[in-house]
Amino acid sequence: MQIPDIFSAKLVELAVPFFILLIFLEMVMARFRKSAEFELRDSMSSLLMGVGNLGTKMLTGAITVGVAFWLYNNVRIFTIPMTAWWAILALFLLEDFSYYWFHRISHESRWFWASHVIHHSSQHYNLTTALRQTWTGFVSGGWLLWLPLVVLGFHPIALAFFKGVSLLYQFWIHTEAIDRLGPLEWVFNTPSHHRVHHATNPRYLDKNYAGILIIWDRMFGSFQEEDPEEPPEYGIITPLATYNPIKIATHEWVAMFRDVFSKNSLKAKFMYLFARPGWSHDGSRKTVPELLEDWQERQKQKDKG
Repeated sequence: MQIPDIFSAKLVELAVPFFILLIFLEMVMARFRKSAEFELRDSMSSLLMGVGNLGTKMLTGAITVGVAFWLYNNVRIFTIPMTAWWAILALFLLEDFSYYWFHRISHESRWFWASHVIHHSSQHYNLTTALRQTWTGFVSGGWLLWLPLVVLGFHPIALAFFKGVSLLYQFWIHTEAIDRLGPLEWVFNTPSHHRVHHATNPRYLDKNYAGILIIWDRMFGSFQEEDPEEPPEYGIITPLATYNPIKIATHEWVAMFRDVFSKNSLKAKFMYLFARPGWSHDGSRKTVPELLEDWQERQKQKDKG
């Protein structure tokens, strides 16, 4: 949900009553079927993060709208008719493809992770988690990754519509109340696939970046199926022991710039900003590939034993 934010934010605003109804129904199911876990303070933090996210989108929307329309009016290569079926299909696929790479970069570069980590900071996985969104998306600049579609010739409002659809779709997959969905699992992002994405189990880390279509993960080697024998453990590798929305929104930015301004070389400063989360100049921390390598080595030793 980045460009133009003001339009996609309005679409989400219209969906809020349905969000509330579905959260209520999930809570009822959780009470009787034990299909999800809710922690009041955690859920309230997620709701406040969602409200803050909409507020920041409205504040920065004029800039993203202005940039998008200026590029469309002055730089676009083609004029793509959004009444044609092929153009609608193309925009749907390209927007979803763009989201996949935006999401993947948000996990593989600390600069973008500083904004995205907020969404992963809850140790619970329910529909309120879907509302735990960043307040600093504009600052991180992730919205710029959609601008090539405007330059190509897709109208900004049409793009905003599909971005809103993607965000609405992703709401319902944040639940443990829905099991696997058969053949749909091959094509679409589902609750099962997204549970993997939110898990901290080593084999699940940095997997399933999909928005609507899981095909991108299957194509680019980032797919991981949920294993019934290994339930997901949610949150982030170093749990965030706070329900304070301001700390949730800023904790990784604070940590990142603390590292940058420590006594390190220019190369180290650059790496602390843009390398994988967990990178450190002295190797005292682990990135996801390093954690996965350590886990695989432990598995080998376990199998030998």
